[in-house]
Amino acid sequence: MQTFRLGVKSVLLHKLRSALTILGILIGVTAVIWLVAMGEGISHQAQEQIKSLGATSIIIRSTKPIIPLPPGDSGSFVFPYGLLREDFIRLTESIPAVIQAVPMKEIRQSVNYGDRVLDARIVGCTSDYLDLNQLQMDLGRFVQPTDAESIANVAVIGADAARILFPSEDPIGRSVQIGREFYVVIGTTKSRNPSAGIGGSLDAQDFNQDVYIPLETFRQRIGDTVVIARTGSRSAENVQLSQITLKVADIEQVDSTASMVEQLLQKYHRYPDYAIVVPKELLRQAEILRMMFTMLLVVIAGISLVVGGIGIMNIMLATVTERTREIGIRRALGAKRSHIQWQFLSETIVLTMTGGILGIVIGLMCGPFVYALQWLAQTLIPDVYRTLPDSVRNLEPVVAPWSIIVSLLIAVLVGVFFGLYPARRAAMMDPIDALRHE
Repeated sequence: MQTFRLGVKSVLLHKLRSALTILGILIGVTAVIWLVAMGEGISHQAQEQIKSLGATSIIIRSTKPIIPLPPGDSGSFVFPYGLLREDFIRLTESIPAVIQAVPMKEIRQSVNYGDRVLDARIVGCTSDYLDLNQLQMDLGRFVQPTDAESIANVAVIGADAARILFPSEDPIGRSVQIGREFYVVIGTTKSRNPSAGIGGSLDAQDFNQDVYIPLETFRQRIGDTVVIARTGSRSAENVQLSQITLKVADIEQVDSTASMVEQLLQKYHRYPDYAIVVPKELLRQAEILRMMFTMLLVVIAGISLVVGGIGIMNIMLATVTERTREIGIRRALGAKRSHIQWQFLSETIVLTMTGGILGIVIGLMCGPFVYALQWLAQTLIPDVYRTLPDSVRNLEPVVAPWSIIVSLLIAVLVGVFFGLYPARRAAMMDPIDALRHE
């Protein structure tokens, strides 16, 4: 303890030099905590995005196969592909692990109300679609099984669709035109952030401009066939279902169920006109990427600590040279080499521990600092702030407890490692030569 107190006293004798040395360690520790917190926050957003698809869900999408198309009469033909209503029945009846199955059909079509026109995504769905996509109602209600049974011409519109078609009116009870049919608006949904695209199998979706109608109404009023007109020719695509989402009770059943789905669809589909997306697998990949990203950030921040350690070695070597005569006097009075070595090593530990603790304190302020920057940007440059990605505007740093422990441990180890050589050099001095030093 006496040696340690002497080390603290020696550090305080050169306040500016000690402060600059501590600053190097402080920056390194703060960098580790902040970078890991940022990475954890971004990773958390990505994982929540994947979880919103449902970690226990299996998504099957209709995809157009790349095969030669047979020519039809007068240059026109109907090309059927994708999921069938029979597939939906087979999947629900043949796979016992499925606890919920949600079919849907979608096309892009104009929606008219008076002189206002909206190019919207028309979605034929069931009542389960609302909870599956984490949608919330703003006004009215969502489509119900009774609407499908009666093939009712009713529609639920998204938040942006309601704002565009009904800027100053209550949309409930109004009729919008889709194709040749009119549909009574029975509800509107609250605004929801768009979902990101996943690979080539699942497209990004903006739910705010969707129009939802009962799936059976979609089949009877719009049909399965979409006509595509090109210069000099016409063609059509026949798709019964755009997507089927299956849900299982436990995440451990996802892989086996997806395998059964693949085998069943291969049996009844001549071409690979579907894609199976398993969010659980995407979640696993996101976790692996998070670990790799975190390790990269720790390495980058660790370099800052090493630079700080080099600064400590430089300062301690200068200190040993300045205090050569002091070392000689202590040795002449009976101090052992181990005493001299521990004296200088204790000074190094005081510097690194002080820098490490201050770095942790500032590191814990990562969240408030980021929130303050977001508020300033939103207040001072709102136009620029709105153009930033959602991952930046909604970033919430998550300080990982392990990053605090690791950063402090690395700081101490760096201090000991880079302080060991100057301390040993001081301990190995010859007392007589040290006393002669001017």
